Amino acid sequence: MNLLVTGGAGFIGSNFILYWLKKYPQDKILNLDKLTYAGNLENLKSVENNPNYNFVKGDICNLSLVDSLIKKYNIDTIVHFAAESHVDRSILDPAPFIKTNIEGTYVLLEAALKNKIKRFHHISTDEVFGALPLNSKEKFNEKTAYNPRSPYSASKAASDHLVRAYYVTYGLPITISNCSNNYGPYQFPEKLIPLAITNIIEGKKVPIYGDGLYVRDWLYVEDHCKALDLILHKGKVGETYFIGGLTKDIPNIEVVRKILKIMGKDESYIEYVKDRPGHDRRYAIDWSKINRKLSWKPEVDFDTGLKLTIDWYLKNQDWWKKIKSGEYQKYYQKQYQK
Repeated sequence: MNLLVTGGAGFIGSNFILYWLKKYPQDKILNLDKLTYAGNLENLKSVENNPNYNFVKGDICNLSLVDSLIKKYNIDTIVHFAAESHVDRSILDPAPFIKTNIEGTYVLLEAALKNKIKRFHHISTDEVFGALPLNSKEKFNEKTAYNPRSPYSASKAASDHLVRAYYVTYGLPITISNCSNNYGPYQFPEKLIPLAITNIIEGKKVPIYGDGLYVRDWLYVEDHCKALDLILHKGKVGETYFIGGLTKDIPNIEVVRKILKIMGKDESYIEYVKDRPGHDRRYAIDWSKINRKLSWKPEVDFDTGLKLTIDWYLKNQDWWKKIKSGEYQKYYQKQYQK
């Protein structure tokens, strides 16, 4: 395969590139990334000199650029990670989310159609389906109605619909995956798990929104990459697959308590902060379809994944300390003020 990976310098995208080049060393990857605040080329230092890996700094909203890159690198597969993805930032300023997530996806679809791409895979999120009630057994599945509740999730929902429309209207060979919350190495430290880990290392408080009872399904990032591998090789064109983890309704406060326990700290590190607007109460993913159709299931249980993640952040402090200085500190102070 000759893959165009958009947003490959981000958290999940960089993990995917590292995974793919290790498993399929004969394949070629072009990483197109704008290098916004969450993009970090240090994630990919181990492959930067790999002759089958190339990086281009650029915007997915630039149609002429995307078109020329597909031609130049003989791209046959597009794996579309690139997105503005932080809910809190979408509340503060929705405009970049509309631009990148909707217009950027449109541009990629147009270029894919024009160049007769063999597979366009779109990575999406469970957040497009809204919220589930606490203390219920209900889970999102591939037939759940869309009900986005933030500018971020609304923009991702729009991009999902665009991708499906290009399949139905133009016959573009697409697949879509909706995943739950990822965690693991190289995650930008404004997300709950890396924020908690790095704050604890720094001796700082861990901010918890509202009552801390918000529930998320947690997916170790390497398990996600393995699922994408199966979808790209064996997934049925036009289909959507849900990718979830092994957690069972663990509220955010319990996630932080688990991290504190592993790191040998007490609950004095916990600080409750003002809740964010429109905060979804609970997400849960039913991944039975991908298990049934492609024989995928998550392999890393949450406790093991947390230990692996904590160990990575302890060993790679230079990586995240650079990120948490400067611009991020200003955002952090603004977002988590009481």
